[in-house]
Amino acid sequence: MQEGSGGTLIERVDVAPGYRLEDYAEYNYLAPQVADLEAAAREAVPRLAGRKIWIVSSTRQGGGVAEGMPRVVSLMRQLGLPVEWVVIHSPDPAFFPLTKRLHNQLHGMGRLGLGRGDRELYDAVSDRLADALANEIGSRDILIVHDPQPLGTGARIKKKRGIPAIWRCHIGVDGTTPASEEAWQFLAADASAYDRSVFTLADYVPPFLSAAATIMTPGIDPLTHKNRELSVHKTSGVLVDAALAATVHPTLAPPFAAQALRLQADGGFRPAVFPEDLGLLFRPIVTQVSRWDRLKGFGPLLDAFVLLKERRQARTRDSRHQLCIDHARLVFAGPDPSGVQDDPEAVETLADLCRRWSGLPAGLQHEIAILKLPMTSVKENALMVNALQRCSTIVVQNSLREGFGLTVAEAMWKALPVMGGAAAGIRAQVADGITGRLVDDPANPKAVADTLDAMFVDHKEREVWGRNARDRVSRAFLIFEEVRRWLQLLATLAR
Repeated sequence: MQEGSGGTLIERVDVAPGYRLEDYAEYNYLAPQVADLEAAAREAVPRLAGRKIWIVSSTRQGGGVAEGMPRVVSLMRQLGLPVEWVVIHSPDPAFFPLTKRLHNQLHGMGRLGLGRGDRELYDAVSDRLADALANEIGSRDILIVHDPQPLGTGARIKKKRGIPAIWRCHIGVDGTTPASEEAWQFLAADASAYDRSVFTLADYVPPFLSAAATIMTPGIDPLTHKNRELSVHKTSGVLVDAALAATVHPTLAPPFAAQALRLQADGGFRPAVFPEDLGLLFRPIVTQVSRWDRLKGFGPLLDAFVLLKERRQARTRDSRHQLCIDHARLVFAGPDPSGVQDDPEAVETLADLCRRWSGLPAGLQHEIAILKLPMTSVKENALMVNALQRCSTIVVQNSLREGFGLTVAEAMWKALPVMGGAAAGIRAQVADGITGRLVDDPANPKAVADTLDAMFVDHKEREVWGRNARDRVSRAFLIFEEVRRWLQLLATLAR
């Protein structure tokens, strides 16, 4: 791949084969979906003979798009399609801050004022990236581009090579705001260059793309390290190996090379067993796992948990409900920002949350843990998330805006009750009072605290929500349906 003055512009990502289709089919509850996928492949793959599928995104790790891509690529290859996944690297350090701004605006948030300089920057970087990749792509190949970062790159490659092209947009807002309208105006010419666009929800489709838009929700892989079943021994082993739990007992595996880090009173980060064990295996745990993005609602969730702890006088001191609240801990967990190249706001967002935590009384700091999960090993990072979620009483995704939010589906697959902000992507997954609870105003700490309080009241109801949640994901949000939809769309485009 081509080198630029700032290093490699286009990086080809190696994808391990992973689980085989026959591995999934060994599980009775997955076998019917595998059979449906294989039937779709028998019809679609011959129509794509002689074509390579090129997938372009902005990062190989961090966030749902990057996490899901290896499994999509692997399954497509197993079904007979030649697929290449590449990620872009910007030659200009101002590019990803600009695309992060566009990301926020497409969610209906952020400041207005995109100007001529922004236009010139976006076009110049897109031109260079297209020049670096275009000659690698054959005249009969098909291009799939993910999200705003490489959108302009793909539009230029389509123009140069005249190949079929699809833009996959994972973000949006249900409605319009001045911010989203400005972002769509900025991106309209490039987005309109594609043959098809794919959106997560119909509400996200701007009018100028509606005639050639397809709706496709993402899915999770049930056998990945993040989603596979963990026994009690495996869960506790992962916690110990990751420094998320302390033990005096021997474990079967050595400690992870890079361990989970926890914010300390002095403002630094140390292994998460300091200054004491988190109590993940014993306490009621409220967990939010997500990228360090301002739209994830960290601040209101922190304030809500503090409010929940301070309501002691309103409850009976010896009740089970009160004991749950007294012993509960809140865990914020997200990737080490240094491992996510396309999210320049992550460092600032995490720092802001840390400042808010540092301003709390010592007793409340003791009840709230802020964790950085290392990205040096994809497997170990995924196992940390899996174990953290399985130790949770309630999993939270308090997003102010959310394209879809696969962390919700991941928790639901583990039969856990989820409390989510009523963003469009989360509403598509969580049925209020059936698979979890929704908060109408996730920016309102009182509303969040009231909902958490209500969820703590009845542990039997939480169990029902968890079972319903797993069934919902099994029917609607597994990766087999997503890949099947891709095969159909690619075959239609090739024809």
